[in-house]
Amino acid sequence: MSIIDFLIGLTLMNAMPHFVLGVWKGRMFSAFGFGDRKNMLYGATNLVLSLGLFLFSYGPAQLLHNGIYTGALVLLLIYFVTGRFWYTLFREKPLKTPNRCDDCSA
Repeated sequence: MSIIDFLIGLTLMNAMPHFVLGVWKGRMFSAFGFGDRKNMLYGATNLVLSLGLFLFSYGPAQLLHNGIYTGALVLLLIYFVTGRFWYTLFREKPLKTPNRCDDCSA
């Protein structure tokens, strides 16, 4: 394993938590600071770095022959496309409280 292979895996796997927590509005520090959009941008930057390093090192033909990288990349891309949908579907909505006044005199 070379240092480039290590960086390819590191940046690909680092993209997922930053993008997921950015979409789900979790607080996580990134190279661009705190914030939802900053984490999503940092996740996308990691993805581009990983893909760029992989293509530079091995070429586009090897992308389909490396099952581990391709599987992780496909899963990440699926979440990039569908993440907002899953957030909307599964986020906890605040409970509505009825308007009542215990100390009101009628």
